[in-house]
Amino acid sequence: MSGWFRLTLGLLAVVVGAVWTVQGLGYVEGSVMTDQRVWAVIGPLLVLVGLVLLWLGVRARNRR
Repeated sequence: MSGWFRLTLGLLAVVVGAVWTVQGLGYVEGSVMTDQRVWAVIGPLLVLVGLVLLWLGVRARNRR
């Protein structure tokens, strides 16, 4: 996987994970995910995966 691909996937995972977290906590209305505790747990896990991908992407870009 190239550095740019990891960076892109990592950024996408962080954004989606943050949205899922706030939806799960009930701060964003109008979704079936609103006030569902499972999304308040899955969201931060996805953010962590995204941060790891971002870190790996930065490392891959710096090695060149």
